[in-house]
Amino acid sequence: MNFRTIVIEGHEKDVKISRTERGAEVTIEQNTRHAGRQDICIAHIARDEDREARYAKAVEVAKVVYGTDRRGRAAATNSMVHDVLNEMERIAGC
Repeated sequence: MNFRTIVIEGHEKDVKISRTERGAEVTIEQNTRHAGRQDICIAHIARDEDREARYAKAVEVAKVVYGTDRRGRAAATNSMVHDVLNEMERIAGC
């Protein structure tokens, strides 16, 4: 079974991961009263990127999914960030 899109319910906003030709695109789906529904891209995942670059992007996505602590870091454990990374790689086809 191949997934093309997955939505992760986040702390305040939902995160949508969609497959593209080169990998995957991570967007935040949010509804605003004045502008309506907006999709804000926060990361592009390429299949040929190294694992450290993909992990750094997963940390930024985890900040949206789990929120941040007082220092601005993701309020998530290392295994939670790896869960996000695994889903991103699964959709991208890495």
